[in-house]
Amino acid sequence: AAAGALHLVAHPRPGRFAGRPDTALQPLDLDAPRLGAEMPADFTWNRLLSYDACVSCGRCETACPAFAAGQPLNPKKLIQDLVAGLSPAEPAYAGAPYPGGRDAMGGRGALIELVGPEARIHPDTLWSCTTCRACVEECPMMIEHVDAVVSLRRSQTLELGALPEKAVGPVTELRQAGEAGGRPLAARTDFAAGLDLPVLAPRGRTDVLLWLGEGAYDLRYGRSLRALVRLLRQAGVDFAVLGPEERDTGDLARRLGDEATFQALAKANIATLAARDFGRIVTADPHALHALRNEYPAFGGRYAVMHHTAFLLELIRAGRLAPGRLSDVSVTYHDPCYLARYNGETEAPRAVLDAIGVSRVEMARSGRRAMCCGGGGGAPVSDVPGERRIPDLRMAQAAETGAGIVAVACPSCTAMLEGVPDRKAEIRDIAELLLQAVEAGR
Repeated sequence: AAAGALHLVAHPRPGRFAGRPDTALQPLDLDAPRLGAEMPADFTWNRLLSYDACVSCGRCETACPAFAAGQPLNPKKLIQDLVAGLSPAEPAYAGAPYPGGRDAMGGRGALIELVGPEARIHPDTLWSCTTCRACVEECPMMIEHVDAVVSLRRSQTLELGALPEKAVGPVTELRQAGEAGGRPLAARTDFAAGLDLPVLAPRGRTDVLLWLGEGAYDLRYGRSLRALVRLLRQAGVDFAVLGPEERDTGDLARRLGDEATFQALAKANIATLAARDFGRIVTADPHALHALRNEYPAFGGRYAVMHHTAFLLELIRAGRLAPGRLSDVSVTYHDPCYLARYNGETEAPRAVLDAIGVSRVEMARSGRRAMCCGGGGGAPVSDVPGERRIPDLRMAQAAETGAGIVAVACPSCTAMLEGVPDRKAEIRDIAELLLQAVEAGR
């Protein structure tokens, strides 16, 4: 009780008490003698206090998509293992273990310094996390599980070079090419062939800077971006893109603990943006939205950033887009974690769907309590096996609604949910559905 009360008084994220999302990761001093957290002393005192405030209610365990998929992560046990590292006299944990039996690993690369000579935390436990913040959302004590995971990952990545094998390639490409797939930055606009996409030159001016993100390289998501571009043209929006000067925001590197690569990319992007004049940034990628809106300010980059659904809703309400009604279409909407939980935006996508007259039905887990698609936190490149796949679980929840279409608003969600082999519903971005309605209303 004392730990819980003191933790709430000295909470590491006081912004959460102001009723707004406070989700940006704390920048890491790259000149510090130790990078990340390897032992309890590496955490600040108020974070250690927060772990000791855990009441073992299990709400984080119930909400965790990795735990539900049988991957070796149980957020409740993770916190309890951190608590056990504070005192040898800590009572033995009596709850559900990590799935897959991955507890102690001895000296073979595990985080042994946290709990003494025999490690309790297997590296796969850290790499299973999608950083979706479902555990944080549910925790009655407001413990920041994701911050702990990223701190531990930073030590693994920056101190030990112990990235998951499949993550080494993307992180290396981010360092060397500014793009996780190693593709030419100029190829990011290939999806817009025939659309005459305007590129904002240095010292140029535009009202809206369209940030394309990593989804632009994907053939499937290129259809969503083409729909968005056509809608902007239909509404007479003055917009442009950065073209070959748009680098990755660094979100993947930061979630995987490579703070050095994230900071290098952030500073390069901030320098690029400083040479241009624009009113606001619009992006269809919630991960890019979060980085640009919430994480770049710590490095001097402060921008007005909107998700494309919020901007499209603004255009509809201003009368610049006049959609028809798709009353014969049944839709359920999947909330992206980095839009709903990280940025608190749940209403704009639904308002756009309501404006086009679809029959909208909610999944059992929706809004800020929606289940992750499995595509965040570097999980697709960490690729830790489980008993099931997270996107399969999410599409099963969508199937319970009977809807023929799952509306999405994130390139990662599009890729993950479309990858479910036996899905019964079609996956459509909200921009695609709105374009269909606009063309039907002509």
